[in-house]
Amino acid sequence: MFPSLFVYAALAIQACTVSAFPAYQSLAGLSREELDTIVPTLSYVPPPPPPGPLANDSSKLVNDAAHPYQPLKDGDQRGPCPALNTLASHGYLPRNGIATPVQIVNAVQEGFNLENSFARFLVYSTFLVNGNPITNLMSIGAASPLTGPNPPAPATVAGLNTHNNCEGDTSMTRADAYFGDNHSFNETRFQNLVKYSNLYGNGKYNYTVAARLREYLINDSIANNPQFTLVSPRLFTAFAESVFPVNFFIDGRDKSGQLDLDVARSFFQNMTFPKDFYRRDGAVSNVGQDVVTDYCQFKPGYNAKGVNSFIVDPTSATLDQPCVRYTNFVNGLIKSLYPNPTGVLKEALNTNLQYLYEATVASGDGCTQVFPYGQ
Repeated sequence: MFPSLFVYAALAIQACTVSAFPAYQSLAGLSREELDTIVPTLSYVPPPPPPGPLANDSSKLVNDAAHPYQPLKDGDQRGPCPALNTLASHGYLPRNGIATPVQIVNAVQEGFNLENSFARFLVYSTFLVNGNPITNLMSIGAASPLTGPNPPAPATVAGLNTHNNCEGDTSMTRADAYFGDNHSFNETRFQNLVKYSNLYGNGKYNYTVAARLREYLINDSIANNPQFTLVSPRLFTAFAESVFPVNFFIDGRDKSGQLDLDVARSFFQNMTFPKDFYRRDGAVSNVGQDVVTDYCQFKPGYNAKGVNSFIVDPTSATLDQPCVRYTNFVNGLIKSLYPNPTGVLKEALNTNLQYLYEATVASGDGCTQVFPYGQ
């Protein structure tokens, strides 16, 4: 929605006055004086180390008796990520949708066999922006009082519904934020997936369909969303999400690489594993993304002056610049959201930033570590 990552960060740190505050929203964006007032009122939970890989990553039944689907109750959080929604609905995550980073890493490994370093990178980069570093909790949907007492706006609202980090424009089954609801299942969007699966996949969703659909979604947003933006970090999750359904929503006993559209709807709309569903055999990250990027060679950018006014953003990392992504994310976004942390807030941020860097190195990117708050 904004011209660049740094404009997004700047808007998040406007001054505010702290008084009585509701029990939601994150600490990001507060002044030193405001943090000194708020942080002592919170119950600090030191972030524990993330879990390692599964001891056994073979295929197995995940829609089992220990993890039955249960419908949502009032107050339960669901958001833009169909995988996390499904894991919460089956009890791999807390069913209320409020979870710790460790719980999320464990759940995506156990439920979908997401590769460990990639899981850690996704979780900690998302948590640092959308979670509560003091209570170590994050909503997989909208802001919730269950993440603990936090300060008022203009701090970044907690939860995955926050625009332009994990969630963002050109989603496969969620509308762009400009149109009002960026997190609920959108039937019109899903019908695009159906259309392209019929055109290029013989009625199934596969990597070829993913590439054509990704190109269409970008062009559609450029043409219809006057505030369209697709820059880092959302750029990376947008292309990764194109192949996730092929990698994780196909039953592990099926080696065809072809996703049935009824199964796709089960995850995207109904937030449930199909009956007798087995997770894939062997851990995997974003296999197949090269098919999408080779076909859809997109440079990050935004609509500068309404629809069809796309320009390239030279400040954003491109898809082949993971270390620029990492450095900009830490020194740009995180440092801007938390300019002067002290005490337990600084400790929590440094710990989570260390976990993020370790995941970055483990995934093979080889980036130089940066220390926004000193070593």
